[in-house]
Amino acid sequence: MSQQAPGKGVGRIFMIVAWCAGLYLATQFFGRWEQRQQNPNTEVTSQQGEGYIEVKLLGNVQGHFVASGRINNVPVEFLLDTGATDVAVPLDLARQLALPKGLPVTLSTANGRTQGYQTRIDRLQLGAIVLRDVRAVAAPGLDGEQVLLGMSALNKLEFTQRGGTMLLRQTTN
Repeated sequence: MSQQAPGKGVGRIFMIVAWCAGLYLATQFFGRWEQRQQNPNTEVTSQQGEGYIEVKLLGNVQGHFVASGRINNVPVEFLLDTGATDVAVPLDLARQLALPKGLPVTLSTANGRTQGYQTRIDRLQLGAIVLRDVRAVAAPGLDGEQVLLGMSALNKLEFTQRGGTMLLRQTTN
């Protein structure tokens, strides 16, 4: 019978722990990398000048402008959508945000017609830009937690798109 060298079992255990730790760290790194690819604007920076506030957003890998912001001081993720008439909040998120339930509306979406309701957002924030009393709809069928930042908010700002960036400007006068 052969005997195992002292410490060999402990070395094997350390090797397994090291591999597990390495796999865990790699998973965390690539998960964060993928998230930055989907939303390169998790930390929205603003520039303030005399009479204006500007926010510069980078497009994601699909060319969409996704940014972290706030609705009524609750963190949300926005997808800027110039083709949307109003800010569209997923129905479940609207309930979590306790948005007031207004009149029912029929919504025409890329997936067809659906029934939602009108609502208002007291405070919408993207970087240092703050919009008040923004018209919105609570929309069933929107997947996930992403809020479509439509023209009811964007028409209160100046915006330009060039290359892979979008510049939003709010006049403060």
